[in-house]
Amino acid sequence: MLHPSIRIAGLVAAVVAATLALIGPAAAAEALDGRGLSLWWGLPFIGLLLSIATGPVFYPHVWEHHYGKIAGLWAALVVVPLFLLVPSGQALGGLGHALLVEYLPFIILIFALYAIAGGIVVTGNLHGSPATNGAILAIGAVLASLVGTTGASMILIRPIIRANDDRVHNVHVVVFFIFIVSNCGGALTPLGDPPLFVGFLKGVDFFWTTRFLLAETITVVGLLIALFCAIDAFLYAREGRTKPDPTPDSRVRVEGLGMLGLIAVVIGAILLRGSWRPGFSFHALGLDFPLQDLVSNLAMLAAGLASLRLARPEHRLQNGFNWGPVAEVAKLFAAIFVCIVPVLAILAAGRGGAAAPLVALVSRADGTPDPVMYFWLTGLLSSFLDNAPTYLVFFELAGGDPARLMGPLATTLAALSTGAVFMGANSYIGNAPNFMVYAIAKDKGVKMPSFFGYMAWSTAILIPIFVVVTVLFFMPAAPLAGW
Repeated sequence: MLHPSIRIAGLVAAVVAATLALIGPAAAAEALDGRGLSLWWGLPFIGLLLSIATGPVFYPHVWEHHYGKIAGLWAALVVVPLFLLVPSGQALGGLGHALLVEYLPFIILIFALYAIAGGIVVTGNLHGSPATNGAILAIGAVLASLVGTTGASMILIRPIIRANDDRVHNVHVVVFFIFIVSNCGGALTPLGDPPLFVGFLKGVDFFWTTRFLLAETITVVGLLIALFCAIDAFLYAREGRTKPDPTPDSRVRVEGLGMLGLIAVVIGAILLRGSWRPGFSFHALGLDFPLQDLVSNLAMLAAGLASLRLARPEHRLQNGFNWGPVAEVAKLFAAIFVCIVPVLAILAAGRGGAAAPLVALVSRADGTPDPVMYFWLTGLLSSFLDNAPTYLVFFELAGGDPARLMGPLATTLAALSTGAVFMGANSYIGNAPNFMVYAIAKDKGVKMPSFFGYMAWSTAILIPIFVVVTVLFFMPAAPLAGW
């Protein structure tokens, strides 16, 4: 049987090969013109996202065994009509750019961070006091922007569960862990959360998120940690110490620190992509492949593959490491990047396309973007649909010009970025790590709330905080706008 990482590589290679086979005969790839496309082209994209949202919750057995086939079916409902109904050059150009220029570096980054983080393990056990728990959540918030929300969640979820496994009340610990570590902490770099990396691939500077989302992130994470400590202290004082500790306190050690060097390679590769401009590109299949992008992709891939040889197997075993999440992301996002091709073309047409009513909804009377609407619409959709494609939709809706969005429209870009990242915490399906943390906690005996029970927590705690963020940062004349 092939190693799972080889099967994942084979899957990605198959996607790339299929794209090359399609594009190969084309004399020239063209941009897909969205002015003549109707909203019906968005149905496969909506159907795919609804399948991703409902599958793990309402028909988990079918989804677990057939999600790849379901995603492939939705993708086929875009590919086949594209070749039948639009000029072949436009169809090939749209699909080729989506899969080779955008999907490939995206999945390489996910693979590299996931593989590397899986070689870092926290052993030993701490006493789950409010101070200890608050410190772990704060560390996790910082770590999330360095190794991604998935990597940080995988490294820290088991240690924080062990620290609190003698607590009578420990459900709130995992709920706030999902809020902070699996979502809100990942807002400061493109490494942190997939939507921000999608923005980076679209031309947003690497450190733009650090500079322009810092105040919002400190506000949200600070309020969440303060609220958590208050709740945890109250419950800690009430419950007493009535349960025996199945994992007695012992010295805490972080093992596999050599993996940090590989994380540095990934960060360096991404910085290279954004700062090095050799002025040389490979032109093939009607597409441009800048040298810096190719070097960046190869460096990230090499770092991820090196971790498979350098990380100690026992560390991965202690982490409960498996390739299931990456395989799922690889399959689902291949379909997402295909299904979103006509949607992005329609949005790029702006007021001249079928999405004109949506453009009007997120615009002020003078035609300028309304950051409040971008924050809440991006966020609410990211609560139930995948936040990376949701970000991409609203990025294009805001004009899709990274220079303008980082400049005069910086508040709009900050609004849709924070909406996609922060509000992924609103449900178990808003961001990939959420359900992973839920499954691990449930397996370890934590009585996690149901899908709607969790939403009761998020509605009561997160929505008021997001209202505060709206008033402080995104309302007209907001006191901290652009701070």
